[in-house]
Amino acid sequence: MASTILTYKIGAHEINRLGYGAMQLTGKGVFGEVEDRENAKKVLQKAVEGGVNFIDTAEAYGPKYNESLIADSLHPYQNNLFIATKGGFDRPGPNNWVPNGTQDNIKENIEGSLKRLKVDTIDLWQLHRIDPNVAIAETFAPVVDAVKAGKIRYVGLSEVTVEQIKQVQEILPIVSVQNLYNLSNRQWENVLDFTFEQGLAFIPWFPLASGPAKLEDKIKVIAEKHKATTAQIALAWLLKRSPNILLIPGTKSVAHLEENLKAADVNLSDEEFETLSNS
Repeated sequence: MASTILTYKIGAHEINRLGYGAMQLTGKGVFGEVEDRENAKKVLQKAVEGGVNFIDTAEAYGPKYNESLIADSLHPYQNNLFIATKGGFDRPGPNNWVPNGTQDNIKENIEGSLKRLKVDTIDLWQLHRIDPNVAIAETFAPVVDAVKAGKIRYVGLSEVTVEQIKQVQEILPIVSVQNLYNLSNRQWENVLDFTFEQGLAFIPWFPLASGPAKLEDKIKVIAEKHKATTAQIALAWLLKRSPNILLIPGTKSVAHLEENLKAADVNLSDEEFETLSNS
């Protein structure tokens, strides 16, 4: 395998593959305001200072609080900062996520995200989930309109099958897919391979799960050799797995953030990569 390239291009935007996911900067159950707002602002500011230029958020985080927090912390945004958000969920309470792909809701989500993020154009708008009760064409009608109006630059999907990606591609172009994927949970391997073939970014959520004890033992041995943490090894494996993977590990701690960013310095050998892959 070739050495790991640490940037990825979406259109003309060169993105550092180690980004930041802001979901944890909310209340318990991803609901309500974050407990320590000043610390949360510091984490976001340190992420950007540390070279992060890709931040992932969503209307549903809080809901709404997370996008406003990002604007309060980082606006006016530096030129190369690329902010991705999502819409399509109702949040009746903590840890409660209900897909809502109706046109009115999607339109309201997009308009709300523009206001809360204080932008005229959303860099990347992702559908959080496909609503099984609403036709895909209906859900995406307001998205198509927003792209035409210049309110959305690029469109992505989350937690989708290859078949669903193809269905959406018949309606409008997409640039990214965000599915659950990590060293111990590779159920979406076929989606990852498909996105690579299609030239789409793949954004794993929950990237830091290290899985069963058997795997943790192997990670530990490799981590000790690299003087790295198990989290850094899990992230380094993802960076090496496919060049279209963009990472968005989240944390409420500046120290943990800095640790995650150092995963870019870990170069796994092909042998180490295979050892972890075949566990």
